[in-house]
Amino acid sequence: QLFAHWEAVASTHRVSLPRDMAGPIAQMTRHGRLREPVPYATLARRDKSEEDAYEERQYPAGKWACVTMGEPMYEQSISLSFMKLMRYICKENSGGCYLGMTVPVLNEIHLTKEGTELAREVLTAFYLPAALQQNPPIPADPEIRIVERAPLRVITRVFYGMTTEETILREIRLLWELLGSADAVLRDTYIVAVYENPSVPQRRNEIWFIRRA
Repeated sequence: QLFAHWEAVASTHRVSLPRDMAGPIAQMTRHGRLREPVPYATLARRDKSEEDAYEERQYPAGKWACVTMGEPMYEQSISLSFMKLMRYICKENSGGCYLGMTVPVLNEIHLTKEGTELAREVLTAFYLPAALQQNPPIPADPEIRIVERAPLRVITRVFYGMTTEETILREIRLLWELLGSADAVLRDTYIVAVYENPSVPQRRNEIWFIRRA
């Protein structure tokens, strides 16, 4: 029944769910409430109204498990990447054990030269829990890379619901309107931060603008 539910969710993202995902799905569901937040410091916050609220944060350097996909649709890329990461988190690692879940999972995207659509390649990144930062278990899947990512300073705004190319482009446009002109942030690279699993209809996400180094 649980697998059938996730199969239906996957189909909305135009991907099929392999039978070997039944184990990771059951394990993730069992540990669903135990999610370690990625550490950060809030630097500034603007909240004249909930609709216009955004904040600036600093994230420390840290080790992340990363997968890059370039499927025809954004939702396909992030779904297939997260399936790979779920297998790594649940058992397919050098420790052979459940690693624990952290949030948010990040999806790094790029805009095409015209700035009107997303480039096909999406990098999905999972922050290793604090206890594993010094010695991350090695992934069984060669497409998963353990990367030491540099400190990150971002301007971030919450939005809810599905993350499709259309909704992401809309959220980027809305945050630009709130910020006005901002030469201090990148214009071709953005991050979509996801806090809940794809089966949650009104799930919480954030759009991140990246401060220049």
